[in-house]
Amino acid sequence: MASMSAPASTIEDAIQAALATVDDPEIRRPITELGMVKGFTVADGSVRVELLLTVAGCPLRDKLNNDITAALTKIPGISSVSIDFGVMTEEQRKALQTTLRGGSASAEPVIPFAQPGSRTRVYAVASGKGGVGKSSVTVNLAAALAKRGLSVGVIDADIYGHSVPRMLGVEARPTRVEEMIMPPQSHGVKVISIGMFTAGNAAVVWRGPMLHRALQQFLADVYWGDLDVLLLDLPPGTGDVAISLAQLLPNAEIVVVTTPQMAAAEVAERAGAIALQTHQRVIGVVENMSWLELPDGSRMEVFGAGGGQTVADSLTTAIGASVPLLGQVPLDTRVREAGDAGDPIVLAAPDAPAAKALDAVAAKLAVRRDSLVGKPLGLMVNAKKA
Repeated sequence: MASMSAPASTIEDAIQAALATVDDPEIRRPITELGMVKGFTVADGSVRVELLLTVAGCPLRDKLNNDITAALTKIPGISSVSIDFGVMTEEQRKALQTTLRGGSASAEPVIPFAQPGSRTRVYAVASGKGGVGKSSVTVNLAAALAKRGLSVGVIDADIYGHSVPRMLGVEARPTRVEEMIMPPQSHGVKVISIGMFTAGNAAVVWRGPMLHRALQQFLADVYWGDLDVLLLDLPPGTGDVAISLAQLLPNAEIVVVTTPQMAAAEVAERAGAIALQTHQRVIGVVENMSWLELPDGSRMEVFGAGGGQTVADSLTTAIGASVPLLGQVPLDTRVREAGDAGDPIVLAAPDAPAAKALDAVAAKLAVRRDSLVGKPLGLMVNAKKA
């Protein structure tokens, strides 16, 4: 006696529902919602799916193949899956671009994080001078925030000294869909860097206007999706990028990174004091390489002591608002080793003192009180019954 199978309509509905659970690896939205599924056929337990990639040679084609196969073979009665890959036409890519931009076909993209209704917390990580571990702090904060379940993005705005992709283990290149750029991801963090657009380890020799345009493109042309937090790793000092940031993202909050050394602290104060001119908020100071923990449990203050608190106190006085010391991160060779390996220490060795200190700073940045002024509370007043 032949075994009975479910009606075709039921199988087709199940296939459609299963495909809707598969997200595009770059855009992180269902492939059915993005118009990537051209169609499918099913016969004798075999499903053949026609899938349209955004671009030919999509770097995540194998992942799509695996994810779709895994989703469809969970359906009772489906024994095999085959996928025919095609490529979107120019019109289809433009339609996708319009969908991702919220239905706007405007040729001039806007910076979503600068809009009045944006709920994304933007933190610009700054330092007065190089060599204080600003990039290490940035990538570990990003990884720690993503570990908490937040949607996180990082812009490597240190145009001349870009190092974030290596520290986060990002090897993939961005994908372009018409005028939109899809950022690669690692450890749950979306990343964009000028290093992804240069050949090898070539130097970037740009002046002010080009730096401004590059930052503008990173903010407006990259499809970030709905981010909870955006971190920007700024170049050291108070140059062109810091000024452009204030113009493009006036709501960005500044995190100043310094070492305990007094000479570094004095320079860091200048980096934070730029907020007086740009009218941005300095949310706090992170003191990096605070001490070296010795085997006997004692601490060696390799770079002196007190620099972070000095910067916090000085900025509090200069700005006229509280600028706290968010944390002190011990000197630990594992921070460097993890960064070189592309696996931030907050993930690779979460119990290390440096990892715990960075995670504690991330916990403070993950929570921010929003004012309810001007916001509807969704309350309704019931009319009295007669």
